[in-house]
Amino acid sequence: MSTVTSPVGAPRTLPGPTLDLDYPRSLGVFEQYADAQAAVDFLSDEEFPVEHVLIVGTDLKQVERVTGRLTTGRVAIGGALSGIWLGLFVGLVFALFAGPRDALVTVIGSILFGAVFGLVWGLIGYALTRGRRDFTSVSQVVATRYEVLTEHKHAERARELLDSRPGTTTLT
Repeated sequence: MSTVTSPVGAPRTLPGPTLDLDYPRSLGVFEQYADAQAAVDFLSDEEFPVEHVLIVGTDLKQVERVTGRLTTGRVAIGGALSGIWLGLFVGLVFALFAGPRDALVTVIGSILFGAVFGLVWGLIGYALTRGRRDFTSVSQVVATRYEVLTEHKHAERARELLDSRPGTTTLT
């Protein structure tokens, strides 16, 4: 069980495996996650107790990929489509309580109202940005290096196994 501190300061226990090791020792640093994963996989194949191993991403950086230009038209279409989905959901929920003759009218009316609401809400939000961010993007946090760690009592055996592996690609 892992223990973390909540925003109010009271520790709480998380279910699942712990994310800490007793006196961790480095087995190597890798430039690619696949190389670190391959090292741990090799240890597993050699019947090493891999439940005492961590792969830790270090030197984190945020990467943002610009995917396109944001225009009023794209915002309007996106808002309307988002509103249609919300309207469909609400309409289907209301249709459960409507009579059989009113169900279709309820769903269509909710979809239309959702489309208009989403369109207006999207355009208002876009207007409030005043052109400060006229592009769409996808971002993620990635590590530039990956360190494989194990508990001190298993470090020597793990290093021996990894040293016997052909074609090691560690940085350290």
